[in-house]
Amino acid sequence: MNRREYLTAVCSAGVITTAGCSSAAGHQTLSEPSVHTESDGRKALIFTADGVEVGNFGVDGNVEATQISLSTEIWHQEGTNVQSIKLRVWMPETATESAAEVAVVSPVEGDSSPPPAVTLYTPDRALGTVIEITDLDDLADETISTLNLLVNPGAETATKLNIHATIELTERGALGTDYTLDGELQLVYPELNHDELDSPAREHDSAISPTRCVQ
Repeated sequence: MNRREYLTAVCSAGVITTAGCSSAAGHQTLSEPSVHTESDGRKALIFTADGVEVGNFGVDGNVEATQISLSTEIWHQEGTNVQSIKLRVWMPETATESAAEVAVVSPVEGDSSPPPAVTLYTPDRALGTVIEITDLDDLADETISTLNLLVNPGAETATKLNIHATIELTERGALGTDYTLDGELQLVYPELNHDELDSPAREHDSAISPTRCVQ
């Protein structure tokens, strides 16, 4: 692979919690998306309100040696801006025993703005690694396709990968509606070659800046 810069986190497991739904004037939480499946490793969450698509979150993954390389895309309807992105990533078959390693491939920024704020940490009451992105600047009103991940399963028996996405949107204008898009995908990669397990940190020693897990 080309030498690129990475932010990395090696995280441990906790107890799963279920996100609830709330609503208020001018705000809608969309937590029952439909799932569009092209293959076991390529899926998308489709969020709608009153029959109109508000946004979608797509993941296209492939196996590179012993790692899963994930490209994501976040589309949202015209007139809305992305305020924040929160992804929680874990391998459900082994998460309580051997946590996967997750790396965010950078840069994530748009064409003319500084990079957004990217934070990786281990959640207190959930499995996996959380990636939070804020201060999106000129990415906020665009389709976002610059957020890519690498995942090292960390165990020979792990082939399933879960991603829980929470995306905050705001609609421009005094009468606009804010949206929380909340949903989860499970992807499957049976072709993982576990005989040569290696981590993003070891494979790209010279290209990685380690990030401490925040408890």
